[in-house]
Amino acid sequence: MEMSSPLTILFIFLSLIMINHLYVVSFTQWCIATLTATNAQLQENIDFACSQGVDCGPIQPGGSCFIPNTIAHHASFVMNAYYQSNGRIMKACSFKNTGTLTDTDPSSGSCVYGS
Repeated sequence: MEMSSPLTILFIFLSLIMINHLYVVSFTQWCIATLTATNAQLQENIDFACSQGVDCGPIQPGGSCFIPNTIAHHASFVMNAYYQSNGRIMKACSFKNTGTLTDTDPSSGSCVYGS
């Protein structure tokens, strides 16, 4: 059974509409500090990430991620920046077992974590 030309055009048109309404579910993850990491370990992570080219300006006084002014918050921000810029692989979030992945966006207020 062969479709006539108007039916073919209608079929293609409806197919394109359906394709445009499909969406892709993306699985975004962020790297954050574990709750068990010590302040010394977190400072080491900050120092490492900043020495590897991560922009640490946002965690400096006046930066968009300075508040809350806690070492855990600052470490999580730079650890995530390092993870995102290094292929989003688990190894880039290890930080000697002081990093963990989350699927909950840790951004808050003006502090936006990269993804």
